[in-house]
Amino acid sequence: MTNKPWREVAIPHEDVLKGKFQQAEFAADLSRVHEGTATKEYLDPALFYARTYITEGMEILLGSVAERIAGRGGDPVIQLQTAFGGGKTHTLLAVYHMAQGSAPTSDLAGISPILDKAGIYDLPKARCVVLDGTKMAPGIPKKRGSTEVRTLWGELAWQLGGEEGYAQVRAADLDGTSPGKEVLANLLRSYAPCIILIDELVAYIRQLEAGKSYPGGTYDSNISFIQALTESLKAVPNAVLLASLPESAIEAGGERGAKALAALEHYFGRVQALWKPVATEEAFEIVRRRLFSTISDTAARDAVCRAYADQYIQHSGIFPPETQESRYYDRLVAAYPIHPELFDRLYEDWASLENFQRTRGVLKLMAKMIHRLWQDGNNDTLIMPGSVPLYDGATRNELLYYLPQGWDPVVERDMDGNTAETAMIENKDPRFGSIHACRRVARTIFIGSAPDTGSRTSRGIRHDQILLGAIQPGQQIGIFSDALKRLTERLHHLNEGNDRFWFDTRPNLRREMEDRKRRFDEKHDILPRIKTELAKQVKSEIAGGIHILTPGGDIPDDTVIRLVVLPPDAPYGRHQLRSAEWCAADILKKRGEQPRQRQNRLIFLAADGDTKDRLLDQVRSWAAWESIVKDYKENIITLDNIMGRTAEEQRDGAKNVFERLIRETYRWLMVPGLEMENGKPSSQVTWEKFQLDSGKTIKAEIDRIIRDNEIVIERWSPIFLSGILKQWYWRADTPTIGAQKVWHDSCCYLYLPRLKDEQVFSAAITAGARSREYFGTAEGMEGEKYRGFVFGDENARITVDSALLLIEPIEAARYEEAIRPPERPETGGTSTSGWGTGGQGRTGGTGSGWFGGGSGVQDPGGSPTGATPAQKKRRFIGRVELDPINAKTNFSDIVDELIQHFTVKTGVKVRITIDIEAEAEAGFDEDLQRTVRENSSALRFKEAEFE
Repeated sequence: MTNKPWREVAIPHEDVLKGKFQQAEFAADLSRVHEGTATKEYLDPALFYARTYITEGMEILLGSVAERIAGRGGDPVIQLQTAFGGGKTHTLLAVYHMAQGSAPTSDLAGISPILDKAGIYDLPKARCVVLDGTKMAPGIPKKRGSTEVRTLWGELAWQLGGEEGYAQVRAADLDGTSPGKEVLANLLRSYAPCIILIDELVAYIRQLEAGKSYPGGTYDSNISFIQALTESLKAVPNAVLLASLPESAIEAGGERGAKALAALEHYFGRVQALWKPVATEEAFEIVRRRLFSTISDTAARDAVCRAYADQYIQHSGIFPPETQESRYYDRLVAAYPIHPELFDRLYEDWASLENFQRTRGVLKLMAKMIHRLWQDGNNDTLIMPGSVPLYDGATRNELLYYLPQGWDPVVERDMDGNTAETAMIENKDPRFGSIHACRRVARTIFIGSAPDTGSRTSRGIRHDQILLGAIQPGQQIGIFSDALKRLTERLHHLNEGNDRFWFDTRPNLRREMEDRKRRFDEKHDILPRIKTELAKQVKSEIAGGIHILTPGGDIPDDTVIRLVVLPPDAPYGRHQLRSAEWCAADILKKRGEQPRQRQNRLIFLAADGDTKDRLLDQVRSWAAWESIVKDYKENIITLDNIMGRTAEEQRDGAKNVFERLIRETYRWLMVPGLEMENGKPSSQVTWEKFQLDSGKTIKAEIDRIIRDNEIVIERWSPIFLSGILKQWYWRADTPTIGAQKVWHDSCCYLYLPRLKDEQVFSAAITAGARSREYFGTAEGMEGEKYRGFVFGDENARITVDSALLLIEPIEAARYEEAIRPPERPETGGTSTSGWGTGGQGRTGGTGSGWFGGGSGVQDPGGSPTGATPAQKKRRFIGRVELDPINAKTNFSDIVDELIQHFTVKTGVKVRITIDIEAEAEAGFDEDLQRTVRENSSALRFKEAEFE
C-alpha cells in the first residue's frame, strides 16, 4: 500500500492554511492576556491548553505551583531561565490560566492528571499579579483610578488589593524606597492564595542608571525590593513567585542589562527552583499542536514512520548511526508530520544563532513553510530538510533574517527556484528532475550548514546526514548520491572537505574554474584532448585503419577497411539528424578535391547529439581544473592546503568523468549503403545506425556490432560470391569476369558485400573452384581457349591476380566437355622405373608411370597418340603413391629426377601438394592426435584433421 502524504493525514490549523498567522501570535504576551486584549488562542484557557503540550518541565512546575497555592508545599520562588524563545512567557501563561480559575481545571487539557498526582481535588482560585517589565516605565507613573502608582511594589499591591492593598505600601511607593520583607509578607498574607508573575524583569531594571533617582525608585531600591520579595514569600505558604530571566548577558541587552541580570540571578538563586527547559523531543509536540489539528488517522501516520525506520535499518551503512536505534521510530512518530532531522537542525544549529528564538522562531518558520507547501500541493510523506521551500520568498526571508548578508543570491543561484543551477540540472536529467533530487540535496545542505557560529569542530554536514534529510522511502539512494556529486561539480558556493559539505557566501574554486573554462579555444585546446582520448579508446581488430577527427582529404582511398571517427560538432541524434550524415557523406564522396573511388571501405563512428555538449563542457572543466592545479604548484595563485588538495581531486575527477563521457558520447556506428529499386541500386546513400553499449569498451562494442551484423565479412562462402556473379556480372554473351574487377568493385560500390580484405575474397574463390556448383577458373584466355582451366578440382590452388577469370558454371562445364580427349583403347606397358613396393606406378586412363593426368600416351616416336604434332603442352600434372617406410628417400629421388627439370627452366611455375591419408581400425589415441596436430601446425599444413 502506498504511504499517504502528510497533507492527507495532518491538516494545518486554519490560520496556517490561509497564511493569516502573524509574528505576534507566536509571541505570547502576558500583559495582554491579563488585560483581556490578547487573541483568542491565548485568552481562552481551554483553547490555550488544547494547543499547549505540557512538557516534563512544565508538568513539574505546574504541580509545584498547584501545591503552593493549595498550601501543601511547593516552591515559593521559581526562576524561568532559558534561551531566547525558549517558552518562558508561554509557561507563565499556563500558570496564569490554571491559577486564576476562570475555567474549570477539567476543561484544561493535561491539568487534571497533574492535580491528581499532587492529591489536589479542588484547586483554590488565586489572585494573579502580572508585572511586565516591557509595559512599565520607571520614569512614568501609572494611573490606577485616582491613584498614581510609581513602583513595582506599588503595582504589586494595587493588583493584589486595589486601593486597600496599595495603602499598605503607599509611603514606600511615593518615596521610591523598597518596603521591607515584613510589609511584603503581610501584604501577600492578606490576599493569599496568590501568584506573582514577573516577565522581562531585566528589561525594566536595566533602565535604571546607577546613582539616579526615578519615580519608580533607584537601581538599588529595585534590587532591594526583589531581595525582600523573594525572602517574604517563604513566610507565606500559599503565595508563589515566578520570574523569567534571559539566559545570557547578550540577551539581557548592554552593559546595564548584564549587570542587572547578574544581580537578579544572585538574589533569585538564594531561594529559586530552576525550571527544566524544553527538550527537543518535547518541542516536536509543541510545534505540532500549534500548527496542526489532531491526527485522526494514526494508522497512516504509523505506516509512514515505519517505512522510514525500515529504510534506515535496511541501509544501515548509508544513514547516520542514530537511525539504527529502535527509539528512532518513536522520534518519527512524535515529530510527525515533520521529520526529526529538520527539528534537530533547527533546534541544534539554528537555535545557536544569537537572535533565533528557540520555540517562537521555529513556529514562525514552520508556519510559513507549511503554508507554502500546502498551497503548492506538496506530496512528501514527511516534511524534511529537503522539503523546505527556499524558492518561497517568505520562507527564504525568514531563514536569511538570522544569517549574515550575502545569502540571498547564493540561494537563488545555487539552491532553489526556477533559475537556480539545481533546476537547470534537473531539467536536463530526468533521473534527478522526476524527484527533484538536486533541489532536495541542496536544501538539506543549506539547512544543515548555513548557521555556522564557529563553534563546531568540523564545518558542514556529512554525506549520510544529507541522505537522511533528502530521501523518502522507495526512492533510489544512488540517484541522490549522484545528485550530490553533480552539485559539487557545478555549484559555485558549495564546498566539500573531509566528507562534509557546506554552502558559503564566498565563491568556491568552482567560480574560478568556471571563469577559466571560457579561456579555452575549442580548436586548439578542446578537440586535441578529445582526439587523444579517442585514440586510446577507439580500437578495432577488423578495421585496418582508424582515423580520428581526420579531414577527408587525409583519409586514404585504398582497399583497407577504415573506421572514421567524426568530430563532435557532427553528431547524430533526433535534433541533429543531418549533421553526422552530411559530414560522413562528404568524406564518403570525396578525398579532398578528388572523387573517392573505394567508398565501400569506410564506416563511421559519430557522437551522440544529446551528449556531445556535456562532453565538450566536461573537457573545458578538466582543462580549467588542470590549469588551476598547475598555477597553484607554480605559486601563480595562492590556495590553502585544503583548497589545493580539493583542486587536485576535482581535476582527477573531471578527467575520469571525461573518459566515461567519451564512451557515452561516441556510441553511434554509421554504415553507408544503397537501397535497391526495381533490382537496381539507388543513387541515394542510406545510413544504417548501430548504438554501442556505453557500459563496455568502444573497441569491444565496435567489433561486436561489426561481426553480429556482418558489416564487414571476415569469412565468405563461395555460394554468396556465385550469387553476386550471377546478379551483376555473368550474362549470356559474357559468361566470364575478371576476379580482380569483382574485388575492385566490392571495394567501390556500396551495394556489394564489404569484405575485410583480399584474402577473404581469394579464400572464397579457392573454395568455390573445388566444386562444380559455383564457377570455374582460368588463368586467362588465348583465343577461345582458357589457359590454366580449373573446374571442380578438389586440389585446386588458385592465385587471384589480374589475369584470373571466373567462369559461369554452365560455360565451364561446356568447355570442359569440349576439351575432353576422345576415349582410346588401353595400352600395355609398365613403369620404366620404380622403388620397391611404393615405386610401382599407376597405368591406364590418361597417364603412365608415377604421374597421371597427361593428355595422351607417349609413343615411341615421342608424340602423344592422337595429338596434333603442332600442339604444345603447357601443363603437367603428376600423382604418385609413396611407400610410407621409404617416403623420405623416394621424395628426394622425385625432386632430383623430375621436379628439378621444371625448376631450372625460366618461366615455369611449379606447385607441389602433399596428400596424406592414414587409417587405423582401432582408432588413434589422444597422444598421437595431439602430436600430429602440433607438428602439422609447425609444418604449416593447410589441412590436418582426424575423422
